[in-house]
Amino acid sequence: MSNQTQDVTKIADTIKVLQGGIDFYQKAIGEVDSSNVQHMFRRMIKGKEEAIESLQPFAIKEQGERETDSDWMVSTRKIYTQLIGKMSSDEDHTYIKQLEEVEDRVLEVLDEALKHDQPESCLIALRTIRAKAQQMHDEMKALQEATA
Repeated sequence: MSNQTQDVTKIADTIKVLQGGIDFYQKAIGEVDSSNVQHMFRRMIKGKEEAIESLQPFAIKEQGERETDSDWMVSTRKIYTQLIGKMSSDEDHTYIKQLEEVEDRVLEVLDEALKHDQPESCLIALRTIRAKAQQMHDEMKALQEATA
C-alpha cells in the first residue's frame, strides 16, 4: 500500500467559477427590482462563499496560494447581461436567465473536478458542494421558469 500524497486538480478553476458567480450575483442584486429575488441572490452568494472557503485549502495545495481570481466566462456573461438587460422589458428575468446559466457552469466545473483522482478529503468537500450547487441550480431554474 502506498502512502503517496495525491495531488488536487481543478480546484482553482472551480473557485474561479464560484467567485465569478458571486461577482455576478452581487451586480444583479442592484439591477433586479424584486426584493424576493434579491434575497435569493444573497443566499446564492452565501452558498458560493461557503464553498470557496471549504475549497481554499485544496487550492493552496494545488497552486501554493489562495485563489482569488474569477472565471473569464462568467465575467463575460455578466457584461453581456448588463448590456441586454438595459434593452430588455423584463430585466429581472434577463438576470435570472443568465444566472441560471452560471449555475450550469458551476455544475460543469464541479463535475470536471470530480472526474479527477482527488484526495479523499477533497472528494468529500467536492461532493458536498456539488449537492448544494445542484440545489441552487434547481432553485434558479424554477425561478427562471416562473418568471418566463
